[in-house]
Amino acid sequence: MPTFKWEVQGRDGKVQKGTMTAANEQAVTTRLKQQGIVNPTVTKMAGIEIRIPGFEPKIQKKSLIIFTRQFATMIDAGLPLVQGLEILAAQNDDAVMQKVLFDVKNDVESGSTFAAALEKHKSVFDDLYIALISAGELGGILDTILERLAQYIEKADQLKQKVKSAMTYPAIVAVVSICVVIGLMVYVIPTFASIFRDLGSDLPPITLFVMDTSDFFVDNIFLILLVIGAFYVVLKTVFKVQATRWWIDVLGLKLPVIGDTIRKIAVARFCRTMGTMISSGIPILQAMETVEKAAGNMVIEKAIQNVRDRVMEGKNMAEPLMATGIFPPMVVQMIAVGETTGSLDSMLGKIADFYDEEVDVAVDGLTSFLEPLVMVFLGGIVAVILLAMYMPIFTMGSHT
Repeated sequence: MPTFKWEVQGRDGKVQKGTMTAANEQAVTTRLKQQGIVNPTVTKMAGIEIRIPGFEPKIQKKSLIIFTRQFATMIDAGLPLVQGLEILAAQNDDAVMQKVLFDVKNDVESGSTFAAALEKHKSVFDDLYIALISAGELGGILDTILERLAQYIEKADQLKQKVKSAMTYPAIVAVVSICVVIGLMVYVIPTFASIFRDLGSDLPPITLFVMDTSDFFVDNIFLILLVIGAFYVVLKTVFKVQATRWWIDVLGLKLPVIGDTIRKIAVARFCRTMGTMISSGIPILQAMETVEKAAGNMVIEKAIQNVRDRVMEGKNMAEPLMATGIFPPMVVQMIAVGETTGSLDSMLGKIADFYDEEVDVAVDGLTSFLEPLVMVFLGGIVAVILLAMYMPIFTMGSHT
């Protein structure tokens, strides 16, 4: 975040000056105004801002949730839109969020709608956020919509964090094990290899294989790292190809334990998003289009698209949802009841709450499945290496 120096001359002729870190000059002026200092001269101090592509600072979900909740309170209290945005921008500690909010405030001040101003910052505000804000502006219920949005983002983020935390332990085990294997290959095996070569005795094939692998690893370490880096870049590029992504998503849904977890996460996300949008007055077809884009899995995205096409033809949601084979019968039946009774939004909310708990159970099961799998696989590699190194010692001991 850049630093600015400011200076102002008071009525008594005394000059006040200081420095302040902020997103831009407007942020400095607004903060000083809140402190009773008006019409200051603000100048950006010289400095170098380094921006590496792909490593730009990102806005945390927590910042977005806090902004949404605070803004809902301000709108509910009758504060004008522009004033609310200016206050929240000035007091925001997140430099990226602060800049975005000042840009939004300037656009609204220039006559743009709030939703149109947010649409210029799609890296921060997704299609769901913008669609709900637009509905809130049209319906005059912006404060209610903002509160619903804050709850939705919070619950969606909690779901994401559950999955991330479940993957943390297996990932740590995998990284530590790989480091141990590399350490054995680079430092331990060469020491044993030199001893065995000095003895000149015949070595078991597995020992020779491990020693040759270690020699290759040590002699070509930089080439191996380069190949791994190139492989990662190629893999990332290939994953962006739709055909590749489709087959990966198909495989993901068919894998034991993992596929069931992916399906439950998708159901929870679908119901939560649809429920929030329908309760906010968004037409069902528009809501489904937004949900489709946020599916996160091409197979599920295609299934929702097919459901949307059937609804467009005049059918209810329940029947085409059942035909997808992704949504469980219980979910489809509850949605059918919600459509019949006219309480689809509340029914979707209940399903989402239920499946949030189901995701907890599924994630625990996934962790229980992956932890021993990772440990056995990597532990097996370490065991083979150690066995290969000790076999010649045992052989020599038996001959003496």
